[in-house]
Amino acid sequence: MGALIGKTLSHYRIVENIGAGGMGEVYRAHDARLGRDVAIKVLPPHLSATPEVRARFEREARTISQLNHPHICTLHDVGHQDGVDYLVMELVEGETLAQRLEKGPLSTSEVLRLGAQIADALDRAHRDGVVHRDLKPGNVMLTKSGAKLMDFGLARTSAPIQEAGATAVSPTMSRSLTAEGTIVGTLQYMAPEQLEGKEADARSDIWALGCVLYEMATGARAFEGKSQASLIAAVLKVEPRSMTELQPLTPLALERVVKRCLEKSPEDRLQSARDLAFDLEGVSGSASGAIPVAAGIGASARRRFGWHLVLASALASALLAAAITFLIAQSNRPTDASRLTYSRLTFQRGIIGEARFSPDGKTVFYSAAWDGRPQEVFETRLGFPTSRALGLTETKLLSISKDGRMAVLLGQRENVVGTLAEVPISGGAPRRILEDVWSCDWSPDGKTLAVVRRVGGKERLEMPPGRVLYETAGGIAGVRLSHDGESIAIIEHPLHMDSRGSAVILDTTGRVVSRTKEEWNYVIGLAWTPDDREVWFTASKDGAMTELRAISPSGRERVVTRVPGMMFLTDIGPNGQVLLQDITLQVGIRGRRSPLEEERELGWFDFPYVADISGDGETLLFGESGIYGGNLYAVCLRGMDGSPPVRLGEGRPCSLSPDGAWALALHFGPPQRLILLPTGAGDSTSFTRGRIENYYDAGWLPDGTSIVFAGSEAGHAQRTYIQDLRGGLPRAISPEGIAGWRASPDGKFVAGRSRDNRLYICPTSGDSARFVTQLQEGEGVVQWASDGRSLYVGHEGVSMSVSKIDVATGRRSPWRSFSPPDSMNVRVEAAVLTPDGRSFAYSYFRTSAALYLVEGLK
Repeated sequence: MGALIGKTLSHYRIVENIGAGGMGEVYRAHDARLGRDVAIKVLPPHLSATPEVRARFEREARTISQLNHPHICTLHDVGHQDGVDYLVMELVEGETLAQRLEKGPLSTSEVLRLGAQIADALDRAHRDGVVHRDLKPGNVMLTKSGAKLMDFGLARTSAPIQEAGATAVSPTMSRSLTAEGTIVGTLQYMAPEQLEGKEADARSDIWALGCVLYEMATGARAFEGKSQASLIAAVLKVEPRSMTELQPLTPLALERVVKRCLEKSPEDRLQSARDLAFDLEGVSGSASGAIPVAAGIGASARRRFGWHLVLASALASALLAAAITFLIAQSNRPTDASRLTYSRLTFQRGIIGEARFSPDGKTVFYSAAWDGRPQEVFETRLGFPTSRALGLTETKLLSISKDGRMAVLLGQRENVVGTLAEVPISGGAPRRILEDVWSCDWSPDGKTLAVVRRVGGKERLEMPPGRVLYETAGGIAGVRLSHDGESIAIIEHPLHMDSRGSAVILDTTGRVVSRTKEEWNYVIGLAWTPDDREVWFTASKDGAMTELRAISPSGRERVVTRVPGMMFLTDIGPNGQVLLQDITLQVGIRGRRSPLEEERELGWFDFPYVADISGDGETLLFGESGIYGGNLYAVCLRGMDGSPPVRLGEGRPCSLSPDGAWALALHFGPPQRLILLPTGAGDSTSFTRGRIENYYDAGWLPDGTSIVFAGSEAGHAQRTYIQDLRGGLPRAISPEGIAGWRASPDGKFVAGRSRDNRLYICPTSGDSARFVTQLQEGEGVVQWASDGRSLYVGHEGVSMSVSKIDVATGRRSPWRSFSPPDSMNVRVEAAVLTPDGRSFAYSYFRTSAALYLVEGLK
């Protein structure tokens, strides 16, 4: 099968062999269509001719395709070409748990964290009717994001393993013996009922995970034997050695959980992987034991008992008060996220607008733009994996009335204002109601609507339309009426289209009843609970952790639960079910170092973005914010050939020096300052800031002895400065309001932009700035051309369109655009290129969304 290396299956080019097993070989391959590396599992020709093996291979594809979980390897594609059957899966970088265990046992915290992740993945599989049947350390990958459950080649949905009485042996089990004759392979992880030929169910996987947890904590296998027969006998009859005997610091609570997994009878084991995940998360990691209590009371104590009775009564009252306080506190505690059930409702790639439950709570209606098509309205019945289009294209759903009418926006290709209309959920032609509407919600009786409109630069809430209840210079989102019609909930943003904001409850006169005590950096999505006691909303302070929170009309606030990933609330059903929308964000950098090369992925870790490219096109300076989060970044360097990145230090990267020896970066402080980071040996340095209060971006003059930056002094607008690195204070070279940092090849001019998007050329001598042309909204200077007579300017969007502007005449000519493959829901954020335009790199992010039904919240 090594002959496949260098070959292409569909649009997947085979790069190298990365593994092998009884069901085939696994290769690293490059997906030319999406520009990513994937894993391809190939069924060897001598096995594909065997109907039973091929059926098992196809069953693995069907099994993985129905599982969607962050700790289960994702299936991307399946195919057959030139007699080769193959599966295309997520390329999981890391090491297997088996490889990790060769180094010894894991720490207790690692056992608990990874064990809970594996249990959660099993729970997802079991809820979809899938039993793995081959869980072992070799089928668990350890990655930066945690554990990944792999290889569902032996998974079953319902049928028994073999006829009763036959010994069930995994085809992936190695039958060879070591020098001492010890059996190795999956036999060590098979439950007693499997060895007895009985049907394997979810509890068999729990047994296997118990064996894995035992091995993770102790470094030893739970069951050993010098022959197949003795190993089977040990599994059926022998209890494993005490974990604390092998590892004295093992928490007793963890040992109890593992023992529950390794009960010989399935009925005596933990009955669900969900419970196992919950128990692992509940293990404190500290030793526990019983506290002995005295059996009797002495005579002298009995004589004093009457006085103690008074004390005991007072103590009992205090304890009762404490208990009441505790119960109230318990009722306010967030719901344990491990207790929740997440069911995915949508399975296409694209962006979802809004989603609402039907009045009976059995159907979900939503609008979405799938696969790059215009937004349209769909419905999906709970419990069914498919959605049905309602024939309402270029339409965004806003609200559903209790009598079954949808309020929609017509002509929706983007999330902007539009024409409000109503249409029955059973179908029919839309009836237009009102123009220039942003969002709305039906009153409980369905006779009127609360609408949000933008009028005269302000956003206002109207109910009925035309009667202004509330107005703000910022933004209003997510308007929702209570079920009794007495209150209205909104999200108020300080700026139009801003992500920051507060949840606000108003009465029907527009008076503010309650407001969240703090303004959140990110707040989106809100809905009333069925009893109108609370408004729930999703919010985050820094984007690192999202909470589903609640506020009542009286102003009481609480955390409902922690929300995984980038999920936000869209609706609450009549039965308390919750709809969450999950946003998947892929961030990357693409580029090439010569016209003869293909573009390649050049990002690293989670959130990379380009900053600069060396003049010879060989080196890329970029930032990575996923390491730190918030406004803290890593300054990174890597070759444009894709060689491994090098982290230079902390800060937001700005520019490479002409000789490539230094990276100029912005350090957020406090105080904020510009720093120089060596790309080789040496120490970082910062320089005199003078009266500069804020820095915005910076570059180099060609001689490498001075830098040019956009900054501002206290009480003044931005402008352009030059700083000599040999000493002295920064020197302003432009009037206030014109800022730039891109110097011409001869170092005589800097391209600057004003606040009203006018392009200027600022002489470094400090003479008057010269107007060149009007730039478009969102357009900025990318680079000077090598001739020094023109500028590359770019406009961010689905692709970055770059034009060339003659600085003498202001004439504009199209040059080229940058856009990654499969550009659906993609936005290119920035681009850098060499002065000759031959080498370039650009940052992009791609978004996609899915709806989840969440049950178990309170």
